Amino acid sequence: MKTIEATSSSPCIQFGEAELFIKGESYPENSFVFYAPVFEWLTAELEAAPRFRLTLDVSYMNSSSTKCVLDILDLLSEAARCGCDARVTWLYEAENERSLDLAEEFKEDIDIPFEIVPVKAEPNEP
Repeated sequence: MKTIEATSSSPCIQFGEAELFIKGESYPENSFVFYAPVFEWLTAELEAAPRFRLTLDVSYMNSSSTKCVLDILDLLSEAARCGCDARVTWLYEAENERSLDLAEEFKEDIDIPFEIVPVKAEPNEP
């Protein structure tokens, strides 16, 4: 498993065989540099992957992060056109309407299975 640890402005990214998980807020100073390793991993993985799962649990992302995620979705869509069973799951806190709206916008832009799943917010620690 390849991991990029979360920071105060970037999400945790975990990349394993046939799956990518992105969790947290995404507004790094340079999103394209931050996501560059993800594109490398994903491009190599999708060359021969019979299936791939992307799970997003992102509460906020800036416009450049949004562009990076759209690019990831485009890679998955292309892989699906070549026979890969590519799927997306977007997790969002039920109270976070902005995250739901963003998920719905992404879903409209791609042609692979895209599930939007509400989750309960984790209680704040004392």
